[in-house]
Amino acid sequence: MMKRSGLLRRHHGDETLEEGSFLDLGSMEFEDEAEGLAGARGTVRMAEIIRFDDLHNATKLAYQGDIVLIDYTSVSNDQMTLKRMSTDLKSVAKDIGGDVAGIAKNLICLTPAGIRIDRQKVRAGF
Repeated sequence: MMKRSGLLRRHHGDETLEEGSFLDLGSMEFEDEAEGLAGARGTVRMAEIIRFDDLHNATKLAYQGDIVLIDYTSVSNDQMTLKRMSTDLKSVAKDIGGDVAGIAKNLICLTPAGIRIDRQKVRAGF
């Protein structure tokens, strides 16, 4: 057994963690986390698309002024869904005055009004 320290102790108390067990960090919530988002002008959000219907929740975030990174790995083999998703995202970007672009394999960025995506990669100068 190992003792929890730092972040884990604040969230889970002084309980011990069994050797070889795992924590789901995605399910952890902290009191000061919500306070940090409240004063921000915008937020970068992550959305995962499991099926086409999930796109609605992701686009709603962009309408609220957040930058949304969309992971569409689960539907990347479905060409019909990708076409519909692409059309909808372009429509949303045009509607809100934002921008949309693929930024990595199976990752799309959707931005709100006033934020553009630079399609040039920043490369290290050796």
